[in-house]
Amino acid sequence: MKNNMELIIGNKNYSSWSLRGWLMLKAFDIPFTETRLALFEADFYSSLANYSPAGKVPVLIDNGITVWDSLAICEYVSETHLGNKGWPADAAERALARAISCEMHSGFFGLRHELPMNCRAKRAVTLTEAALKDVQRIDTIWTELLQKNSAQGPWLFGEFSIADVMFAPVALRFDTYNSEVSNHSRAYVKTVLAHPAVQAWVADAKQESETIEEEEVGLPL
Repeated sequence: MKNNMELIIGNKNYSSWSLRGWLMLKAFDIPFTETRLALFEADFYSSLANYSPAGKVPVLIDNGITVWDSLAICEYVSETHLGNKGWPADAAERALARAISCEMHSGFFGLRHELPMNCRAKRAVTLTEAALKDVQRIDTIWTELLQKNSAQGPWLFGEFSIADVMFAPVALRFDTYNSEVSNHSRAYVKTVLAHPAVQAWVADAKQESETIEEEEVGLPL
């Protein structure tokens, strides 16, 4: 396969949406060129405008086709490069995988605000009721799926899928803030952290020098 794809991402330490687009390509062994733009630096938006008018990362460019938004990128890659194998093969499971992926995509604002992705940190935070509710909901989603599909593999639907891509940044958050979740969810966090692509992302994140102060929440552990 020719390396015709370019993925524009933000800081690996902070950009959870960038991780989703990047992991979709890396985990499924699809070659691409990575272009990193440091979030909120002086030329960030002007540079990003060269790729997409939406003003957000990630952006995927594939042979003249521009796709922005992480979930849209996942869908595009699954359709055009994986024969739709990014989702579970079973129709009912595929519908469920899409539902929880969309729930992640459009919700959990308490968690996003109070537990920002920060791969370099180990922090303790006191969560509001809204964020605790988000953590509990995600814990329930993971636990139910892992119990149901454990015979097929360690991922949410047995085999690695777009659902795992969408929730991978949450696993990193739970590790950063030592979130209180079930044993099933703790095992899933370890599974995500052990994925070679995730390890490569975190290693790169730890080498970055930029700091976004509003993302540096909590007390050091």
